[in-house]
Amino acid sequence: MRGLVPLVFKCYNRSTTSSTNRHREQQGAAMPDAHILVVEDDQHIREALIAHLSANSYQVSAAVDGSAALKLAQQHKPDLVILDVMLPGMDGMEVCRQLHNTSDCFILMLTARGEEIDKVLGLALGADDYMTKPFSPRELLARVQAILRRSRRQLTSEPQRAPLRFEHLLIDPIAYEVWHHGALVELTPREFNLLYALAEQPGHVLTREQLLDRIWGQDFVGIDRVVDVHIGILRRKLQDDPNHPQIIQTIRGIGYKFIATPAKRMQQRGGL
Repeated sequence: MRGLVPLVFKCYNRSTTSSTNRHREQQGAAMPDAHILVVEDDQHIREALIAHLSANSYQVSAAVDGSAALKLAQQHKPDLVILDVMLPGMDGMEVCRQLHNTSDCFILMLTARGEEIDKVLGLALGADDYMTKPFSPRELLARVQAILRRSRRQLTSEPQRAPLRFEHLLIDPIAYEVWHHGALVELTPREFNLLYALAEQPGHVLTREQLLDRIWGQDFVGIDRVVDVHIGILRRKLQDDPNHPQIIQTIRGIGYKFIATPAKRMQQRGGL
C-alpha cells in the first residue's frame, strides 16, 4: 500500500535483554506493549525514529503521508502518534484534527518551524506536545516515556466516579457521556476528564498546573497552553460564551472555576 512501511519493528527479546535494558524496564522507562505510530515523510528522520524507538522496546508503525497515517491509526489504535507537520498532500495539522476527533491517542507533533502560532494551532487541533527540529533522540525518548507513563497510570488507577448533575447538564462517567439541554455532547475521553475534574469541585478554582497534573499527569513536559486550548474546545462544544460564562469561568492569571448551577437548586425552583 502506498505511503506505508512495514508495520511492526520490535528489537526486544526478554530472554536476551541486556542489563541496561533490564534496568530501564525496572524504572518504568520501557513499555514493550506500547504502540507508536511515526508519521514522517523525510526518510532519514523516519528511519532514525523507527530504529531508536524500536531499540527501546516500543512497537512502531510508520507512514509517510497523512492518508496512510489515518488508515494505520484506525487499524492499530496506537498509544501515541509522532506526527510531522509538513507532510505531502494532507498536512500534519489536518491529520491531527482528524485523529483528535476519532481517537484518544496522544499526539506529539514535530516541526522545522518554531513559531508560537504553529504550537498554538497544533494544540488547538488536539496535539498534546510539540517538538521543534532538530531534536536529540534522548529528548524525544524522554517525552515519549513521560506521555506513556501517564497514560498507563490513568488506565490502571482511575477511581470509580459518580454522575454529576447540574442545571441542564449531566456528566455521566459510567457511560462517558455528557448531556447538555437534553442533547448528547460528543467529547473525547480527555475532554470528558477535564470537564469532570472541574465539575466535581464546583465553585473551586483549579490552576492550570493542577489540571495538567490531573489530566495529563505529573510527567507531562509540554506547555501549559494545552489546558487553555482544551477549555476553549469544551466551551465551544457546550456553547458556553467565555464573556458571559454559565459553566466554566476563567480566573485570570490562575486557572478555571466550574460555576454551573447544581441540579437540586434548579429542582427547588421548579425546574426540570
